[in-house]
Amino acid sequence: MVDDSDHRVIEAIRLPVWGSVVASGDVVPWRLVDGLGEPVGPVEVFLRDFVAQGRSANSVRSYALALLRWWRFLVAVGVAWDRVTSAEVRDFVLWLGQAAKPVAAARVASRATVGQVNPVTRKRHLGDGYGPATVRHSNAVLRTFYEFWLERGEGPLVNPVVLARAARGRAHAHHNPLEVFRPEGRLRYNPRLPKRKPRAMPDEQWDALFAAMGRNRDRAILAVAVSTGARAAELLGMRGADLDWGEQLVQVVRKGTRAEQWLPASPEAFVWLRLYLADVGGGVLGSGDPVWRTVYRRGGVHEPLNYDALRAVFRRANGRLGANWTMHDLRHTCAIRMVRDGRLSLRDAQTILGHAHLSTTQLYLDQDDEEVFARVREHLAARERPRPAPPPAALGYDPADLAVLFGNPR
Repeated sequence: MVDDSDHRVIEAIRLPVWGSVVASGDVVPWRLVDGLGEPVGPVEVFLRDFVAQGRSANSVRSYALALLRWWRFLVAVGVAWDRVTSAEVRDFVLWLGQAAKPVAAARVASRATVGQVNPVTRKRHLGDGYGPATVRHSNAVLRTFYEFWLERGEGPLVNPVVLARAARGRAHAHHNPLEVFRPEGRLRYNPRLPKRKPRAMPDEQWDALFAAMGRNRDRAILAVAVSTGARAAELLGMRGADLDWGEQLVQVVRKGTRAEQWLPASPEAFVWLRLYLADVGGGVLGSGDPVWRTVYRRGGVHEPLNYDALRAVFRRANGRLGANWTMHDLRHTCAIRMVRDGRLSLRDAQTILGHAHLSTTQLYLDQDDEEVFARVREHLAARERPRPAPPPAALGYDPADLAVLFGNPR
């Protein structure tokens, strides 16, 4: 017997403008509210437990936004959150695969308007739809959400985000009841992620990006990022106490582990830091003051620089260069520079990058395409060099006549 959900027309599904994710002054920093502004009960309870596990505010916001998208889909298809099956998850993944992201303004460049590869950076432009990584993250959020409610004895009878069919029998078929369950298999509706090699920003393009920055603040944050390899969120969380001017160190709070770590920065980075701080506060920075702040005052004070404002800095620079660089490209550049420096070990690079496993750092050992291309061009150029003319076969014979008679000896 075929269920009605198997006959849904995916292309006809339109998600309503329902609910939103809002900041909260509670211990839970973000909250999902419905169309009337009231908290969504099941999500509220889940996020409270999620925060108690030590998750960061950014993770809470990310999970809340994924659950908002899921709730809008359930409103569109008319299914209650605790009555869903794997069919709804399947259709949700199918819908994500063909839907366009709701954005406040059109992208400056996308695959549909400019092309798949940027001619300057040779990086693919972000598409206007949901990528495989977004779909996989959505599935992980939903599985965690329903696992939480299954532990409480509420919600659906089984987790609707199911695992892929095992090749050798049922998952956990011989599980020891005295041991905890371990993750087994991948999620059934997870799309495959394309493998992309990290690329270093060529020196000439790094110089062009640096020159495109219009303020000392922007130059300073680029110089710190490319010399430390810190992530954007880690840099934006820095305070005045996180700068050691004497030893030229910066301290960041690592993403995921939330561990504090000091990182060496280049002398050039501290020069630009000093110039930037002179612009916004006369060089005076309190221990608790945010390092990165807006250039213009609002209400007489410089507000902390947020991620959206930092993206706008890159958007303006990319517009001048016709590029699509991001902050994460600076982390890749720093990593590749370190692993290819004979004075540093792979373990040194792992420590600076904050990788939990050495295998993650080993990804940067792959040869960069630009370096391979340069060596191949040298090879081709060597093959095309003119060869010296062969000596005459014998005295008294014209080489041109011999070429006509016997053909070109080359």
